[in-house]
Amino acid sequence: MNEQDGQDGQDGQGRQERADAVDRQMAARLLPDAVVRALGRWWEVNASAYPDGTPGTHSVRYTPGRWAQITPWPEALAPASAGGDAAVSRAEVASAVTDALRREAFREALVATYVWGKGKRGTPGGSGPATLHKILAFDGLDSALATAVTALREHGAPQAYAALQGQVPGLGPAFFTKFLYFTGIALPPVHGVRPLILDRVLSRRLRWMAAAVGRESGHDVDGSVAAWVWSNGNWSPHRYQVYLSFMHAAANQLAADEGWPSGASPDLLECALFNAAWEASG
Repeated sequence: MNEQDGQDGQDGQGRQERADAVDRQMAARLLPDAVVRALGRWWEVNASAYPDGTPGTHSVRYTPGRWAQITPWPEALAPASAGGDAAVSRAEVASAVTDALRREAFREALVATYVWGKGKRGTPGGSGPATLHKILAFDGLDSALATAVTALREHGAPQAYAALQGQVPGLGPAFFTKFLYFTGIALPPVHGVRPLILDRVLSRRLRWMAAAVGRESGHDVDGSVAAWVWSNGNWSPHRYQVYLSFMHAAANQLAADEGWPSGASPDLLECALFNAAWEASG
């Protein structure tokens, strides 16, 4: 059963109620002390890289030549004919997406976010370039992306997420939330909270926290509910909404902590959660 769809009988309803109870506990407790300490250690090491409290300078290295088959190719990226590696930052991708959306060049915006998201993992004929080539060949791509942009502007991030889920073969949440994230930066103030990236790594971080809360509260003693809602992919729009609410509240929680920059953006927390580690140390 997909979360909150009401289609799995009494057992599914009971599991959803337990998931809701864990969500409420997480919303009340937010980041546990061990995670706050780990994020503080991450900030001590990375403070000079993000002086404005945003991850705009967070750069990803990629090999342009491996994407030679991809068109349209954004000008913000190094020419596909260039040799060696290149780097592109979040701020540069955001600028490229802003320019592309101004021209309603939705495919170009997607390419910029996809290449940034894949980075060095993109290999010739491999899952990165090959998958993106298939995505770009889908006839309904422009319509799907345009619908998501409109939904984000007029209704909010969960609705934009729902507009893209399952609509484009090969384009799953781990990558279309990157498109939504950068689109949220590019657009005028969107309705509700701005979208954030949600991928397998971040889902595992939330699963770890949910499992701990479930054990402590008695709502999910064996961690099965946490594993269900924070799976490795295909998260429901409801789960994305829960994720955004938690992340924005957690960012406010950290703003009051001496080990975290005051006024730091929620996407800095997303970047830190992706890179910081705490499980090994408890």
